[in-house]
Amino acid sequence: MASSNTYKLRCSIPGHEMDVRGLTAAFFPEGSFVSVSRDRTGRVWVPNSSPDKGFTEMHCMSGHSNFVSCVCIIAPNETYPRGLVATGGNDNNICVFTLDQPQPLFTLKGHKNTVCTLSSGKFGTLLSGSWDTTAKVWLNEKCMMTLQGHTAAVWAVIILPEQGLMLSGSADKTIKLWKAGRCENTFTGHEDCVRGLAVISSTEFLSCSNDTSIRKWLVTGECLQVYYSHTNYIYSLAVFPNGQDFISTGEDRTLRIWRKGECSQTIRLPAQSVWCCCILPNGDIAVGASDGIIRVFTEAEDRMASVEDLQAFEDELSKATIDPKTGDLGDIKMEDLPGREHLNEPGNRDGQTRLIKDGQKVEAYQWSVSDGRWVKIGDVVGGSNQQTSKSVMYEGKEYDYVFTIDVNEGGPSMKLPYNVSEDPWLTAHNFLQKNDLSPMFLDQVANFIIENTKGHVVGPAQPVSGDPFTGQHNSTDGVGSPPLTGGARYIPGSSGDRPGFGADPFTGGGAYSSAALRETTTNIYFPKTDGVTFEQANSSQIIGKLKELNGGAPQEHKLSEEVLESVERLLMSVCGPGSSEPPPTMQQINDLWRAAHWPEDIVFPVLDIVRLAVRHPQVNETLCGEAEGVQMCNHLLSLMRPEGRPANQMLALRTLCNCFSGRHGRALLMAQREAVLARAADLATVCNKNIHIALATLVLNYAGCLHSQPDLEAKAQCLSVASRALETVQDKEAIFRLLVALGTTVASDQTAQDLARSLGVTSQISKYSSVSDPSKVGECCQLVLKQLQ
Repeated sequence: MASSNTYKLRCSIPGHEMDVRGLTAAFFPEGSFVSVSRDRTGRVWVPNSSPDKGFTEMHCMSGHSNFVSCVCIIAPNETYPRGLVATGGNDNNICVFTLDQPQPLFTLKGHKNTVCTLSSGKFGTLLSGSWDTTAKVWLNEKCMMTLQGHTAAVWAVIILPEQGLMLSGSADKTIKLWKAGRCENTFTGHEDCVRGLAVISSTEFLSCSNDTSIRKWLVTGECLQVYYSHTNYIYSLAVFPNGQDFISTGEDRTLRIWRKGECSQTIRLPAQSVWCCCILPNGDIAVGASDGIIRVFTEAEDRMASVEDLQAFEDELSKATIDPKTGDLGDIKMEDLPGREHLNEPGNRDGQTRLIKDGQKVEAYQWSVSDGRWVKIGDVVGGSNQQTSKSVMYEGKEYDYVFTIDVNEGGPSMKLPYNVSEDPWLTAHNFLQKNDLSPMFLDQVANFIIENTKGHVVGPAQPVSGDPFTGQHNSTDGVGSPPLTGGARYIPGSSGDRPGFGADPFTGGGAYSSAALRETTTNIYFPKTDGVTFEQANSSQIIGKLKELNGGAPQEHKLSEEVLESVERLLMSVCGPGSSEPPPTMQQINDLWRAAHWPEDIVFPVLDIVRLAVRHPQVNETLCGEAEGVQMCNHLLSLMRPEGRPANQMLALRTLCNCFSGRHGRALLMAQREAVLARAADLATVCNKNIHIALATLVLNYAGCLHSQPDLEAKAQCLSVASRALETVQDKEAIFRLLVALGTTVASDQTAQDLARSLGVTSQISKYSSVSDPSKVGECCQLVLKQLQ
């Protein structure tokens, strides 16, 4: 079989509906592999018979109630000669499957947060790692021991082939070696979260990290080598059978093949996050990415895709858009870029990137040694003369700039990292010394730095004017829109027990002016400690719908004219400032509470009235007080079941948010926090942006109440729910409120910041830092990232 020594696409495998987060080669059938995805499924893929070079789905597994994060194969035994498939998920569970049925053979429960990594060993031993900062050892469906010692999420675990040793890598930047449940050694060296581990032999292993480095270790603790090539977070590793060569994938859109300690080939993919990889028995490589596609690459010429399919892959890649803020391309000055004629010059190495200017566009090309040509890898968006934040990664650190310097004609390029706070002459001197270059280049290099950093702006851009919550945001009516409130624009209330109407959510005044913003501190978004509520209402529409549904209600649920009038008077008394109606009476409140138990298919107008009523101090005290509070909370939670009606789910969430406007409501919800947030988190996967906005607001209100409290467990739940919600939420207003919730939770709390980093919040939200529509999303994101530095 001919080998080209260069990997090319074999096939692309659609099938998953969301990110592919884990891959592993399977024992059976021959040549097969297993994938898991955020779409909550695991799938077994088998190679098609020749001449088709693709794969077919043989088996689909489902059993998790949330995203599936990781997968491993438990080796065959007498009972299960085909082996078992173990999967870990965001539901905190591990499901173990046979290849014969879609449902789990059994489920392992014990972790208190997402299970994000799995490894199997001899005799059916299973090792798991979780966001709960622990690793657990399982055998015969039971947890045999819990490995405690990390101070942040355990992102990676492996069982070494000999000596009964286990390894765990964590967001606390360390790797721990375990024997018989006891930590034998702690490896330090990585400067950010450890994301992946891979076995080389019984005495050596590899690790990868958010610091963009790969390290080779001895189990005795020595770091033998550090590999740099990636330009962003590295998520996964896999080692070839020869024990020397390996592959890696990461957030810089690439799969990289490493031979003899060097990155010999870089393959870019048309997806931002390349989450996982595995090596198949025949040497082919499978990778999974954020676009839900599995791609298989091969160096065997007879398995490579057809010329047409290779061209289609290249075309797909060329249509990608690349944001330079990812750090993959360095600083871009459009006026300094060469034109298309620059592509006539050959590259120096495989994977070398070159930017060219084509009219008003900037295009990125990569040099392919095997093809002897430049291959377009996308259009660059957002390039400018100025950078507004540190975004370029080099050797695990962030810099304002990383320049590529060619000192000797035809020689290798060298990287020169530079921060604008540094002395350019000292930087140039250190660069020349590090690379053993002649001091005669000092003036040339220093002047190059000075010339290419003119006009640099340090720090985040000034926020623009506008209310950061309401701004110009208007949800559109349609499927899942608020059933009775007319327009879907939500106006938060002011602090205290008195509801606000159209007030600025931070200052209590009107909208911001640009001048006012320039005078304020950089951060106008968090901590946000006053409750955000849902005020908008059309009283006549609500009452009209209530009477319409009452007319067709079953006889046992029909409200009398007296009760209808009572509820209507209550609504009038709570529905706005300056109301001439007297305060709500106890009879009116009781009538409303009884009506709130209508059948679920007609209860939504009553819920809308409850939503508005709980803002009133007297109603808040009655419905949220010690006597009725738990009953009301449980009733709202029952309406928020994931299989429930979207209108009820949304209005129940809004009602809980509005409860925060009163002292009794806040006390009730803080006491019921664990149950309320757990049920609310389940609604993140409901495809409804109004539900997402209400969910984000609820998390934000909890974060505000917890801001000055030392309750780390409660803050951990807020961070976890916000992090999970950001996996699926698309609406920009919901994203903004979740970002404010994150910022409020971690502000001035180092422990909460460490916890957020351990949950991968930094890498999760970084994609929002460049959002400019609305600008408040990008600005708030940058401020949260600053807190987590």
